[in-house]
Amino acid sequence: MQLNEYQFEVLVRIERYQDKKHSQRELADLLDVSLGVVNRTIKELVEAGYLVSKGNSYYEVSEEGYKALEPYKVKRAIFMAAGFGSRMVPVTLNTPKPLIQVKGKRIIDTLLDAVIDAGIEDITIVRGYLGEQFDLLLKKYPMLKFIENPTYNEANNIGSAYLLKDMMENAYVLESDLVLYNPEIIRKYEYSTNYLGMKVDRTDDWCFYTTKGYISKLAVGGENCHHMFGISYWTAEDGKKMSKDIEDVYLMPGGKEKYWDEVALRECLDNYKVRVKPVKEGDIIEIDTFNELKAVDPSYGS
Repeated sequence: MQLNEYQFEVLVRIERYQDKKHSQRELADLLDVSLGVVNRTIKELVEAGYLVSKGNSYYEVSEEGYKALEPYKVKRAIFMAAGFGSRMVPVTLNTPKPLIQVKGKRIIDTLLDAVIDAGIEDITIVRGYLGEQFDLLLKKYPMLKFIENPTYNEANNIGSAYLLKDMMENAYVLESDLVLYNPEIIRKYEYSTNYLGMKVDRTDDWCFYTTKGYISKLAVGGENCHHMFGISYWTAEDGKKMSKDIEDVYLMPGGKEKYWDEVALRECLDNYKVRVKPVKEGDIIEIDTFNELKAVDPSYGS
């Protein structure tokens, strides 16, 4: 039986916290669905043999349940970390932006820790500016692999995407200048291709509009939209399509000046059905400028 989205979400939640009590009310609140939907979904999962009830709202994912989840398993995480971070000068003059510390922890560590905690061990970082400094990460994260991006000074981040275009199937792609406060955003399994977004009344930053739950327009600045955060997931099917589309956009006139997100969300929008993976205020922040860094971490002074 192929999992529907409700079955998937309940199964993934229970799989991550199998030693925890899961009341139907709690699951309904977490998944933003009715109590009836949760009741029916748990019953379906138990009847299918995917969940085993241990009594008193405790459940265990069965061997069959893990088999059902296998097609949705995240295979790898790829980090975009090649850029200079000019708006973060002076701190980026000697340190790549992802390696800057915020309250004693490197920005990229907040993401790497979440990826590893989710059980994702195939991790690649695309590096460019002061790239050798990323070797410092190997002491804590010896499994890391690196791809060198020699074009980081002459192309936008689509240059990094071009180098990893054949690695995107069942993969997270993460910008490395995000401070992640809610590690549960990164999961071992994902149901569909998605981008992180936070519902806002207004933003001056990158955002997207949706139609029937799917991203229909990418913009810079907007109202009643989703503020975009640079973490996305690509299914096997969409990752395969992206391999061709990234190359086509990168090689088109003016292609090197584009951001990689424009490939699926603007230039080749009709080829994809991309959902918004919702986040809340406080789950994640993007630090774009030195003033924003000082606001988050006063130790950088005035």
